[in-house]
Amino acid sequence: MEHLNRQLRRLPVWVVYLLGALPAPWLFYLGLTGGLGVEPIEALEHEYGKLALQLMTLSLAVTPLRRLTGLNLLRFRRAIGLLCFFYAACHLLVWLVLDVQIPAQIVADILKRPYITIGMLGFALLLPLAATSNTLSMRRLGRRWHRLHRLAYVAAVLAALHYVMLAKGFQLEPLAYLAAVVALLATRLPMKRLRWPPQARRDRA
Repeated sequence: MEHLNRQLRRLPVWVVYLLGALPAPWLFYLGLTGGLGVEPIEALEHEYGKLALQLMTLSLAVTPLRRLTGLNLLRFRRAIGLLCFFYAACHLLVWLVLDVQIPAQIVADILKRPYITIGMLGFALLLPLAATSNTLSMRRLGRRWHRLHRLAYVAAVLAALHYVMLAKGFQLEPLAYLAAVVALLATRLPMKRLRWPPQARRDRA
C-alpha cells in the first residue's frame, strides 16, 4: 500500500480533474448521436446524476479507506468533491434546459414532487461547499470551514434518497447507494471502545 501511495503522490491533481471531467462531453456526444437509446435526454440526465452520486460516495470513502486500508486519497478529495458538484450541475441543467424547459413547470415540479424537492435541497447544500473549496476560504473561515463542509453529509443522504425515490419500482442499485452512504457516514460516529470479555468486578466485601 505504501508503494501505491507513493505513486499517487506523484500524480498531479489536474490529471484527476481532466480524467474526471472527460465523461461529461463524451456522454453528451453519445446523446446527440443516438448512443444513449431512444430517450437520450432522460438517459443523459440519469448518467450525469449517477456520476455525481458515485463521486460523492467516493469522497465520503476517502477517510474510511485511509483508516481501514492505508490508501491515502486525501490530496484528491477536493478534486473529487468539485467533480461531484460539476456532474450534479450537469444533471440539473439537463433537466432544466433540455427536459422541462418551462419555468412555471419547473417551479411546480420542485414544489409538488418530493424526489425533485429533495434533489434540489441536496444541490443547494452543495453550492456553498463548491464556493468555499479553495485555500483562501479555508484560511478565512478557519474552524467554521470544517463545520460548513459537514453539510456534505446531509447532501449525500439527500442525493441517495433522491435516487431511491426516482427509481421506478423496487431496484437494488439505488438502495445499494443509499446503504453505502449510510455505512460511510456511520464510520464517522464516535464509537465507545468495548472490552471483551468484560472485566469481572471485584468484591469489595
